[in-house]
Amino acid sequence: MTTEWYVRVPATSANLGPGFDCLGVALGMYHELRVEEGEGAGGEIEVFGEGEGVVARDESNHVYRGMARVFERRGYKAGRLLVRSNNEIPLARGLGSSAAAYAAGVAMGTLVSGGEVDRGEVIELGVEAEGHPDNIVPAILGGFTVTGVGAEGMGYVRLELPAELKAVVAVPNFELSTEAAREVLPGEVSFAQAVANQGRVGLLVAALAARRLDLLRTAMEDCLHQPYRTDLVPGMDAVVRAALDAGAWGAALSGAGPTMLAFVGDEVEGVGDAMVGAWAKEGVEAECRILEIDRAGLQIERGEK
Repeated sequence: MTTEWYVRVPATSANLGPGFDCLGVALGMYHELRVEEGEGAGGEIEVFGEGEGVVARDESNHVYRGMARVFERRGYKAGRLLVRSNNEIPLARGLGSSAAAYAAGVAMGTLVSGGEVDRGEVIELGVEAEGHPDNIVPAILGGFTVTGVGAEGMGYVRLELPAELKAVVAVPNFELSTEAAREVLPGEVSFAQAVANQGRVGLLVAALAARRLDLLRTAMEDCLHQPYRTDLVPGMDAVVRAALDAGAWGAALSGAGPTMLAFVGDEVEGVGDAMVGAWAKEGVEAECRILEIDRAGLQIERGEK
């Protein structure tokens, strides 16, 4: 008899405009991982979906790295592993693909080594690997999350979003690495910029908590990172304007980009088409997806074969 484990982790969108490295939301698009452990040593990694034929299938694979980190911590020597990775999350598009893969690996490593999955521990190891929590925390907890780091460590809070809220993502046909998107950011910003963004972060959290979706247009404006990334994401401002003109509550760059995200209500017709159309005028092909907010985060199952 072979033991099989199943893990599912959602995509995420970080920042949501002004909340640089501290705000994030989980989206209904997933990285699913199945692992079988048998007799012997070694193993095989199969990759399906986004990244098939591109993602590494050796020890540098994000999923494998997450599993190996847990095995090392727990002193576990695995048998022969068959790892099947099925990923819906576009790579290098600002939708948390690397965070989801690593988190899935950490959770899977815990299951395979006989441990109980603790979401706090998965977050801890994920942040160690990623360097910042804005994608990892919502990927594990689901919903909308706020994180902060102080003298005594990191804290985070999950908030439930209004039931009618959905996300429209316009995913362009080019990649942008987080490293490249961070390299263009300044070492310092003005006091006025810091104050402006601080106010909008507070307004955004309060608006979502109070279900004042009419305030998202203002709350999702940013002057801390998006203006510096416009050369890397041609048409960014035009796509935001198109989304708002078509009826979106608010719109912003998703994470480091280049995907653009808009929050919408039950009436979503036209927003995605408007975003894709604005990009087409810049000579950029893009794909629109309408996504539910994922409210469950990390999901796990164990079975016998």
